[in-house]
Formats: sequence, structure tokens, C-alpha cells
Amino acid sequence: MIRAYKFLIRPTVGQAAALTAMLVDHCSLYNGALQERRDAYRHPSKTSITYGQQSAQLKDIRAFDPERQGRWSFSSQQATLRRLDKAFAAFFRRAKTGEKPGYPRYRGVTWFDTVEFPKDGDGCRWDSTPNDPVTRVRLQGVGHIKVNQHRPVDGKVKTVSVKREGRRWYVVLTADQVQPEPLPATGSVVGIDLGIASFLTTSHGEHVENPRHARKAAAKLQAAQHKLARFAHVRRDKRTANHQRAVRKVANLHGKVRRQRLDHAHKTALELVREHDFIAHEDLKICNMVTTVAPKPDPERPGGFLRNGAAAKTGLNRSISDAGWGVFLTILHAKAESAGRDVIAVDPRNTSRTCPECGHVSAENRPTQEKFHCVSCGHQAHADHVGALNVLRAGLVRRVANPA
Repeated sequence: MIRAYKFLIRPTVGQAAALTAMLVDHCSLYNGALQERRDAYRHPSKTSITYGQQSAQLKDIRAFDPERQGRWSFSSQQATLRRLDKAFAAFFRRAKTGEKPGYPRYRGVTWFDTVEFPKDGDGCRWDSTPNDPVTRVRLQGVGHIKVNQHRPVDGKVKTVSVKREGRRWYVVLTADQVQPEPLPATGSVVGIDLGIASFLTTSHGEHVENPRHARKAAAKLQAAQHKLARFAHVRRDKRTANHQRAVRKVANLHGKVRRQRLDHAHKTALELVREHDFIAHEDLKICNMVTTVAPKPDPERPGGFLRNGAAAKTGLNRSISDAGWGVFLTILHAKAESAGRDVIAVDPRNTSRTCPECGHVSAENRPTQEKFHCVSCGHQAHADHVGALNVLRAGLVRRVANPA
């Protein structure tokens, strides 16, 4: 199996400047390849440019511009071109299926933050010696950079990537390792119901508090964004160091919220995987749940729009995004696979409207957000607990119907 590792690296001032230059030059290569594809398609012949054709031009590009393109790894530049090719493949796939296509866009120097080396030893070298207290990674054109390796890397390193997050630099490794031993069986099964009031509720009646990291940081973030907005009218070439500090402040606040959300998701998922052999959850279509409400024109007022509850939906979208359900479910599946646990997603329809005692389904069974009161048999419970029970029941049915 393939596992990823992410470590903080500590470049010197010169190495940080070289890393920044590497990102700028790879970004220039990406944008140039994108422009070539656009020009070829706009030609009357509507020529299609492939990855193979652009990769074959790299040798001439490196010879023509040795100062900017010739000093970096050939393989990393191929990976950048392959990244663009994947973006176009995804664009055509979405266009064929009727989704919003999303044509590949040019990347600004602040948007392009990752360079990948497809093979350890080709333009890069992961140097982790057991007896050496200092771990380093060698990158072509940069040198040996110290790595803050906080845990050992198991297996053979396959790819190495360098990523910039704000003013910090990270190295991301993918290692091919054998399937780890599964955790000892506990004999416990659980269903979970994801929500806003509580992050999740289990079929055992336990509630995990929703930390609401973004809401807690909203006041500081609003103040930082207001300060940043003062520079909106200033020309780009006239902006000062104060503008850069305002940009970093907003980015740091967003980064802190993201790290807090990831930490909470990892800890919650790990606890579930350690305690239960089987986990069932709702198969939520989160992208659809956070879709913006489409405006409805008012036929009686030209240029006006009818009330459609967009403001309330916006607040709900913000709360769903703050909870981070998608990130949590992705982490839960990954940890369960490593631990040898079973995770099944079930249809979420009517899970909180179905009585677990008599099976009666009705919207009236849920008079409030938290209360469940069956109108048929009179059963009362917390609505999220009822949803978790029904999710577990549906998951067990699917488990029996589709044994591994």
C-alpha cells in the first residue's frame, strides 16, 4: 500500500530563495504549456497538443533558457506538464458528463505551490540515515535541506514533493510499504450520524462536540480581511510591505483553522477505528449540500429577484464547510483500511425520520432539530441518535448482502 508522509523542512535563506525560484520557473513552464494548448486549439485546424508532444520539447526549452529551466530536474518538469495534462483530462471528462467543465486556468506565482519529483534518486534524494540525528532531502538546484522528521518512514520512498504553505516549506513523501497488521478485533459495531449541532453522534448515544474552528476565528479573520481590503484600490506595483503583512495575516489565520480541523478529524477517526470493527456512515453528497442557491428573477420587477432563502442557505453552507465532513470521512476510510476495519456508506434518506422501534417513516416524527417523537408508537429519543441507529442497521444489512 502507498502511504504519504509530510515533514517540515528548514531551508537556509539561500535555499529558500532557490525553492521560490524553482516554483516560479515551474509555474512559468505550466502557464507556457497551457498557452500552447490554447493557441493550438484556436487555430483553424483545431490541433490538439498532447503531453508527449510537450514533454519532447523540454530538451530544447532547457537548452534555450539554461538559467531558468535548465538548472531544475528534468523529471520534475515532466511532472508539471503531466499535472497540466491531468487538468485537461478532468476538464474533458466533466464536459462529457454534463458537469461544470472548469477550463484549466493560468497559475499565479502565489497559486503554484508544489513541485513533484516522480522518483526518488532522479533530481532528488531522500537521505534518512538511522544513525544520523539530522535528516536531509537533496533537491537538484537547491542542495541538501534539513528535515524535521518527527516519525520514521516505513517502506521504500517512491515520490518526493516540495510544498509551500505561507512562509513554511514542507516535503511530502509517498512510500510503498507492506499492508500493516490489522488491529485486534473488539467485537463492536457502530453507526455515526454527522451533524452541525454535534460533529457526530454514535449509535451508542455518544456525542462528539463540533469544535467550530472557523466560527471561533471569525472575528480575527474579519478584522484581518478588512485590513487587507484597504489595499484593494492600490496598484499592484505600488503595494508596500504592509500589504504583504496583511496577506500573510489572512493566510496564517486560514492555515491555522485548516490545521485545527485536520487535527480534530484525525483524532476522532482514530478513536473510532481503535474501538470498533465495523463503522457505518451516511453517504453524504456534500458538494450538493453546499451548492449556492440560484437566484430567481422577479417577473414583476425587472432586474429584481424573488426571495429564495439564499441567506439562510449561506449560513448552513458555512457551518457544513466548517465541520469538515468530507475531510473527516476521507481520513476515516484511510485509517480503517490500514487497521483492517470495515467502513460502509449507506443511503442517508429518512435516517432521522424512521422510528427504530416500529419502523414508521414520517417527517412529523421529528418535530424539532434535536427531538424525535414517533407519531405511531410514541418512541422518544434524540434525533441524531435515532439517525445513527438507522445508519448502523442499514450498514449491517449491506454488510451481510455484500460480504468482503
